[in-house]
Amino acid sequence: MASDVEDLLWLDATAQAEHVRRGEVSPAELVDAAIARVERLNPKVNAVVVPTFEKARAAARDPALPAGPFRGVPFLLKDLGGLSAGDPYYGGTRFLRDAKWIEPSDSYFVAKLRAAGLCFLGRTNTPELGLLPTTEPATFGPTRNPWDTRYSAGGSSGGSAAAVAAGMVGAAHASDGGGSIRIPASSCGLVGLKPTRGRSSFGPGLGERWGGFSCEHVVARSVRDVAAMLDVVAGRMPGDPYFAPLPPEPFASFIRPGARRRIGLMTRGPRELAIDPECVQAAEKAARALADLGHTVEPSFPHALDDPSGVTAYVNVVACSTARTLDAMSEKVGRPVTESDVEPLTWALAETARSRSVGEYLASVETAHAFGRQLAAWWEGGFDLLVTPTTGEPPPLIGQFAGTSAEPFKGFLRAAPFGAFTLNFNVSGQPAISVPVHWTAAGLPVGAHLVAPYGREDMLLEVAAELEQALPWAQRRAAL
Repeated sequence: MASDVEDLLWLDATAQAEHVRRGEVSPAELVDAAIARVERLNPKVNAVVVPTFEKARAAARDPALPAGPFRGVPFLLKDLGGLSAGDPYYGGTRFLRDAKWIEPSDSYFVAKLRAAGLCFLGRTNTPELGLLPTTEPATFGPTRNPWDTRYSAGGSSGGSAAAVAAGMVGAAHASDGGGSIRIPASSCGLVGLKPTRGRSSFGPGLGERWGGFSCEHVVARSVRDVAAMLDVVAGRMPGDPYFAPLPPEPFASFIRPGARRRIGLMTRGPRELAIDPECVQAAEKAARALADLGHTVEPSFPHALDDPSGVTAYVNVVACSTARTLDAMSEKVGRPVTESDVEPLTWALAETARSRSVGEYLASVETAHAFGRQLAAWWEGGFDLLVTPTTGEPPPLIGQFAGTSAEPFKGFLRAAPFGAFTLNFNVSGQPAISVPVHWTAAGLPVGAHLVAPYGREDMLLEVAAELEQALPWAQRRAAL
């Protein structure tokens, strides 16, 4: 029976919940199987850094476990955002880990996940404060890609992506400030949806994160999971400074063929960045499948992507947000964060921000808004979607992003190809999804990236679900 239950962990979260509802497995059995798998495989991939196994077991056995759409399904929270009451929270930092920081309450986002019946097994690895597209924090060490443990699982949601790809859970919490859902989804052969800005709440602690660039959602095995999870977490909460209007139907209802779409295809790098041929193949493979499905696909893309001003403004806003995060950590713990408490990149970004004026910060915000408008204008010309590679390179080997005190920005500069396509749409606030349509000759996953206008996750879900049928990936499993 134990092996039969563990087999269920390879199913998506929606299917796991269906087995629970039909009484074929209990929440306790499913959670115990997931914990056993984490204990067996985590030493190989280092995905889970803060286990909360006994709390998960207690939740699964509690008669009051909410009867939501994911009742009894094991789940993991990323150690960045996703605040859960009574649990450790470190943000990938040694500073909060050494302070043994415990969050006092759930964020609205986590409260909605909890009400859906999910059982939280623990928290997943992330680069310090989510600043890199790989998950190799000094605090906890690297998360390794389940498809080949010599390689990165991506970042900053690399721990969550590795856990799902390794079959520990069917879906896991993730967040995305410049590609941090989509990059690890591409690296680990998963589906990763970055929702529209304002789709879910950062409250009650924050109104927005990274000046509105960041959002929270999940990485998952299936398009239907990311849709159903969006139905769980989406919606305005009290005091939100802005929110994305909900569609007239649940997001899960869009897992169906829709209208034929006009789709642009971009296979060269923005700003003349070199793009690996494997990543080009992923975008082209998705484009061919979409054309075969009756969509109109033609070479076209927003020329604003070649404008460097958006990236410059993005980096300035992220630097200032990093400085503020260090101040907030100091306020929590009751002592200042010093240079020795954080990694060289984190400190260098914060110091860069502190050398700038308030006027310079506001100018960066204005530039980001102008860039976002220029970018989004392309969709007004009759296009429904844009297809690009998700990343400019396949998953990199572990160890390529480490900075030093002498060269703190070394890893940040190395990151450029990985966010080349993704970060632009954090600036514009548009929804985007990475789907696993290609594997390299070495067996590493590479995703294709679809982008829609603001608020149009419905189109992304419809088309991504069609790709899931045309280029099925569900039976592909990392062989750890």
